[in-house]
Amino acid sequence: MTPPSSPRSRRRARASPRFACARARWKIENESFNVLENNGYHLEHNFGHGKQRLGKQRLAMLFAAMNLLAFAMHTVCDCLEDLWVKAREAKRVRKRFFEHIRTITAYPVFPDWRTLMTTLIDSKPPTEIEKQIAG
Repeated sequence: MTPPSSPRSRRRARASPRFACARARWKIENESFNVLENNGYHLEHNFGHGKQRLGKQRLAMLFAAMNLLAFAMHTVCDCLEDLWVKAREAKRVRKRFFEHIRTITAYPVFPDWRTLMTTLIDSKPPTEIEKQIAG
């Protein structure tokens, strides 16, 4: 065991915050990629398997960039938009939330954001949307 005042113990004391920072960064990255892969974004690791045409690579990069942009916007909504948070909590699972959005926006036209989010929260469309569906 090294004495507390040895150079080795001082190096360990200085390195400890660096290791904690590196572990925290790894945890954040790991959790983010887990969300992107498993919670409705369908983004998986792709390391350019085989030789592909340049067009396919650019298309894959475009889809990945759009997916990351959507993830960023959803994260902003999670932090700033109360109706979004209530709607997400009403559907419990992120994947189900996106399935509900995709389903209810297939045909009816929602006049505004509040009406769309209220429909998700209550699981029942307001009367003007019901008329649109029936008509």
